[in-house]
Amino acid sequence: MKTIGIFCGGFSSEFEISIKSATTILNNFPDGFEAFLIVVKEENWTARYKGIEYSVDLNTLSFQVNSKNIKLDLGLVYVHGNPGENGKLQAFLEMKGIPCINSGALASELSFDKWYCNQFLKGFDILVAKSLFLTSKNDFTIDKIIEELGLPVFVKPSDSGSSYGISKVKTKEELAPAIDFAFNEGNTILIESFLDGTEVTCGVYRKPSGIYALPLTEIASENEFFDYEAKYLGKSEEITPARVSDEIKIQVQAIAKRIYQLLQLKSISRIDFMIVNNIPHVIEVNTTPGFSPASIVPQMIACDGNTIKEFWTEIFEVEIK
Repeated sequence: MKTIGIFCGGFSSEFEISIKSATTILNNFPDGFEAFLIVVKEENWTARYKGIEYSVDLNTLSFQVNSKNIKLDLGLVYVHGNPGENGKLQAFLEMKGIPCINSGALASELSFDKWYCNQFLKGFDILVAKSLFLTSKNDFTIDKIIEELGLPVFVKPSDSGSSYGISKVKTKEELAPAIDFAFNEGNTILIESFLDGTEVTCGVYRKPSGIYALPLTEIASENEFFDYEAKYLGKSEEITPARVSDEIKIQVQAIAKRIYQLLQLKSISRIDFMIVNNIPHVIEVNTTPGFSPASIVPQMIACDGNTIKEFWTEIFEVEIK
């Protein structure tokens, strides 16, 4: 029986959300594996094995249970943000010779950075919002930003998978504080023009029969946008299936599957869109989407007539070589 560590926790603001996601996966794990959580913290890594926590040896990625040495055969990285969603853990596992079930280091790092991912997708004629990239607060004047993008704009950390640090800016006076706020969460930031439309998201994974798109979910946030409160604290209405035409649904699913292929993603990814005048624009790509019982992807799976356990069983059939 193969042993699989589900890596969770991490160094970002979404530490607890990651553990909830990983626990949902663990509680619905495919048969035939011995799975457990590995909680990643800056000070140590611990394995939660049969109700007890054990210190993980980072040199061997193993831990001792009495006189028995438990060593990983496979890894499933489900850390939201650093160091999982940005590919660092995947690279570490690759160096240790431990196969990873989800997207690899390069695909994870590219999709994690909102600016670089959207520039990559633009090269394949995939529509994204007009944007500016800042490595410091002095890269552009406030007047230049407004001249280029108008108002309102979204200001967000580019190199952070977190829902923190994001602002919708409606006035000139709000722009500088929003930039400061974003730089508190990331080292680079992205300022995007406002896309006025319907927000939808599409889960994509690979079945034995090929790349498959789940039903779309429409996101109607009670807040100004789909921020942390809307995403995790119930401040949004998530409608599955989305209230869009069949034509739009087919178009969005086709683009999502193309992106999945272009980025060479694995396992489950969720791709967010804004539909503007019946034209889909990509917002961002999530390679480690939330997976708590209330999260969007489990809602999509249920709408598709599948169970979470059957869903992960399909993924494991494809991703374990």
